[in-house]
Amino acid sequence: MTAASATQSTSTGARAGILVATVAVAVALNALVAAIATAAGAPASWAPLTLPVFGAFTVVPLVIGWFAWRFVAQRVRNPRRTMPMLALAVLVLSFIPDIVLLATGFIPGTTTAGVIALMTMHVVVIGTAVAGYTLASRR
Repeated sequence: MTAASATQSTSTGARAGILVATVAVAVALNALVAAIATAAGAPASWAPLTLPVFGAFTVVPLVIGWFAWRFVAQRVRNPRRTMPMLALAVLVLSFIPDIVLLATGFIPGTTTAGVIALMTMHVVVIGTAVAGYTLASRR
């Protein structure tokens, strides 16, 4: 192994570690949000606030988001300015299904506390994503 490939491996390993930590922090924070929501009156058995559901809806977007972040960052002139604005736009768009859920209750057992929890979880995912992706993108 050459010195250059050893440096690249370390960089890739550090990047992977940052991304795994980002996922772990986001899932833990969303578990806290779910616990607070159930204490505030959301049904504990409401599917969107159960670990298998919010865990999947935390991990999958974070993984897809990393690839999207890298794709866009490599193609824009000023990624440090563009990426946070893009993340904010994604956050705002992510609230649309929650607003529809609040208005229609298409998931049985929907409560205002539950929907607020989901919206808070979106903020958690985007916030941890921006922090983690920014750290993982440093050279």
